[in-house]
Amino acid sequence: MRDDLSGLTTLLVVADKRSFTAAAAELGMTTSAVSQNVSALERRVGVRLLQRTTRSVGLTEAGARFVAQLRPAMESVHAAFDSLDEARGQPMGTLRLNLSRLASRTVLQPILAAFLQAHPGLRIDIDIDDGLSSLVDKGFDAGIRLGEHLEKDMVALRLSTEMRAAVVASPAYFAERGKPKHPRDLHQHDCINYRQISSNNLYRWEFTDRNRDLSIAVQGRVICNDEEIMLRAALDGLGLAYMMESSVTTQLADKSLVRVLTPYCPRFPGLYLYYASSAQQPPKLRALVDFLRARRSR
Repeated sequence: MRDDLSGLTTLLVVADKRSFTAAAAELGMTTSAVSQNVSALERRVGVRLLQRTTRSVGLTEAGARFVAQLRPAMESVHAAFDSLDEARGQPMGTLRLNLSRLASRTVLQPILAAFLQAHPGLRIDIDIDDGLSSLVDKGFDAGIRLGEHLEKDMVALRLSTEMRAAVVASPAYFAERGKPKHPRDLHQHDCINYRQISSNNLYRWEFTDRNRDLSIAVQGRVICNDEEIMLRAALDGLGLAYMMESSVTTQLADKSLVRVLTPYCPRFPGLYLYYASSAQQPPKLRALVDFLRARRSR
C-alpha cells in the first residue's frame, strides 16, 4: 500500500520544494525517479498537476486544488499506518524534526544515540532551521525551539529552564577598543552579525532597558549563520558576539571571553518540544515525548 502512495507522496514533496532536485534529496531518490513518479501519477489521473519550466517547478491550478485536498488526506493515511506500529510492539518509521541549531546542540545531540538505541525501528530526519517553519505545512512531526517562537495552537513540552543572552568578546578586543556601557554604544564597535537561515535577514540584537525592549542593528566585518564561526571569531578578537549564555559558559570561566552589557541582556523562555494537537498521537512521536519526559525528570 505504501508503494501505491509513493506518487502522491512525491507530488507533495515536489510541491513543497518547487524543485525535482530538492525533492529527490529529501526523498532519497534520483531526480529522474522523482520526475517519473509524478509523470506516472499525471497519466493515471489524466490531469497535468505540475507546470515545468527550465528554472522552476510549480503547481497548475488543478494541481494546487488537488494538493490542498490531498495533504490532510495523506496525513490521515500515514497516521493509520502508524497506528499499526502498536500491534508490532514498537514505534516504526521516520520521525521528522525541525529545530534550531541551539536546540540541536543542547537537546537532540546528547540524547540521539540513546533514543535510537531504545527504538531500533525508528529513523530520525533532522532539519536544522533557525527560522520559523510551519510544522504542518512542511510535514514535520515535531519541532524544538525557544518558547517565544512556538506556533499557535501547538502542544508544548518544556525541555529546559530559562535562557539568557550574553554579549561577549575577547580580552584583547576590549583592551584595544574599550567596553560598551549601553547597547547604543554598540554602534561604535565591531559586532559579529548573525544571518538568519530562512529569512536571510541579519538578526537584530535584543536588549531590555528599564522594562523597555530594544532592538539594535549592529555592524561589523564578520557575517555568518553558524554559531561555531561566531564563537571562533569572538575568541580571535574580531568583535563582539551575541550568544546564549549556555553557549559560552566554558569561555567565560577560563576568561578567554569577557561579558558586557549584562544588565541589559534579556531572558528567554526555555527550549520546548512542540507538535500539532491530535486526538491520536503517532507512536513514533509518543516515543520521543516519553523519552524526553523521562530524561527531564531525572
